[in-house]
Amino acid sequence: MATLRNLKIKTSTCKRLVKELDSYEKEVEREAAKTADMKEKGADQYDLKQQENVLAESRMMIPDCRKRLESALADLKGTLAELQEAGEKGQEIDEAQSTIGDVEKLFQNEDA
Repeated sequence: MATLRNLKIKTSTCKRLVKELDSYEKEVEREAAKTADMKEKGADQYDLKQQENVLAESRMMIPDCRKRLESALADLKGTLAELQEAGEKGQEIDEAQSTIGDVEKLFQNEDA
């Protein structure tokens, strides 16, 4: 049975994963710029290879984080639907709906 407490936890999970995804995307941008800078300056091959590995590792985190966010979003939607069927109302419900909208908008922007 879904509770408002569960809904709040799932809402917080989605918010945290959105922040995490944003953080990974910024990290990839930083590492890509650093790699390009190293190539421009003719850095040592070993150092360049290490930096490319760091960049590849950062890029691998984005799809994983996105999958976890999709899963968390599905959980949140299910819990919200259960509580709405039960006639629950309150701040938690509004916050969950807002978070769902934000995450869906994020996915639309990424897919576009």
